[in-house]
Amino acid sequence: MSKKSFLGIDVGSVTTKLAVINEQGEFIEGVMLRTAGKPVMAVQNGLNMLLEKLNDEHEILGVGTTGSGRQLAGILVGADVVKNEITAHAVAASIHVPGVQTILEIGGQDSKIIVLRDSIVTDFAMNTVCAAGTGSFLDQQASRLNVPIEEFGPSALKSKAPARIAGRCGVFAESDLIHKQQLGYPIEDLLYGLCQALVRNYLSNLALGKEILPKIVFQGGVASNSGMVKAFEEALKTEIIVPPNHQVMGAIGSALLAMENHRFTGEKTKFKGWQVRDFTFKSYTHECMDCANSCEVISIVQGEPECVDPRTPKDVKGNIIARWGGTCGKWDLAGNQQSELAHK
Repeated sequence: MSKKSFLGIDVGSVTTKLAVINEQGEFIEGVMLRTAGKPVMAVQNGLNMLLEKLNDEHEILGVGTTGSGRQLAGILVGADVVKNEITAHAVAASIHVPGVQTILEIGGQDSKIIVLRDSIVTDFAMNTVCAAGTGSFLDQQASRLNVPIEEFGPSALKSKAPARIAGRCGVFAESDLIHKQQLGYPIEDLLYGLCQALVRNYLSNLALGKEILPKIVFQGGVASNSGMVKAFEEALKTEIIVPPNHQVMGAIGSALLAMENHRFTGEKTKFKGWQVRDFTFKSYTHECMDCANSCEVISIVQGEPECVDPRTPKDVKGNIIARWGGTCGKWDLAGNQQSELAHK
């Protein structure tokens, strides 16, 4: 007998996360893999990996998507709920850590802070410009110091006299790190000094003017770094809670939203089934020349299209499942509609 479950997908610029929860909202299984600039392939590979780990039949009652690629992922799999990362992370944290008032979230390319009061988001901020403190920046610096990223945190915790590293931006932090390295600072002091610098950067930019109250939850891939956790605890002088499934909390949150939507509406899911992992998807772009905006329009085609010329998307004979990118909306197409909005 198949188990009734809900699926959440979080497509980020660096990693894609998938999670399955049961009807009680309890976490069952999750996977995380590199997006590698190919979100469609990442979602399909993620579904394959997830199905292998589940080892049995799961009837999906609802699907939610989030992250920077949420719209694309939602169209590919047939999502019932498409929500932003702020909402997804807030829902997951509220369920797993009752009474949470502050969420620190640092991913591969961006960072966020979410302020909650009585389980309601009252304030938030996102940083998508400066790379300092993000997972990719820490990966780069660990590689520069020849330290495996898995050993970054444990090595940083051995520091007795952390190096004072400028952390106001990624460029200055990297330059200062190189300078201190050339002066002969021990690796562990450089690593923990970097953690402290990035925490200062986070708190002085993202958290500026915000009331950070406990319980404080640290989510995202960077929460795996014990050096960053300790640096936050020292700076905020309070305990930092890292949930067991912190890396896939966005996916868990979107699954919880799908569960809530199913209970509220009672509607049958739009999920296209696990066989989505075997579908063929193609994407095409073209520039609309109808006005001075010169919008770049993206078409997503399921199956093998007869036309492969991206400059003439109106002639594509495959199943166009989505099209967007135009400012005026004339090209927009979602779901299983056909291309009746043909360019005239």
